Amino acid sequence: MTARNRANKRKGAAWEIDFNKAMREEGFDIERLRLAGKDDEGDQVVREDDGLFTVIENKNASAFTPGPFVDEMEREVTNFARHRGIDVRRVDGIVVVKRRGKPWHQAYVLTTVARHFGLDIE
Repeated sequence: MTARNRANKRKGAAWEIDFNKAMREEGFDIERLRLAGKDDEGDQVVREDDGLFTVIENKNASAFTPGPFVDEMEREVTNFARHRGIDVRRVDGIVVVKRRGKPWHQAYVLTTVARHFGLDIE
């Protein structure tokens, strides 16, 4: 791994930690997730009061590529539900993309129209 890749991984991890800490300070029940590779479940998950979950894929990338970001999140939602035996309809997913020079709460949130409005369209 090159020095640049290591630095980028550190920046990404710092963004995840900062985001997690800020969300907790706002009262959210959020935890970091650990799996990687084909079984990755996302970077974090928020547990909702009604037994629902929101898987979060955090991105601190110089290239803004929404398509691949959302595709990754969709796979991770499926993995999270499958590993816990949860109906995938109880698991939502978003991508939170850090904005340069902006605080954490002004990050971009990406999803799909179908996921946002709960449409059951294949």
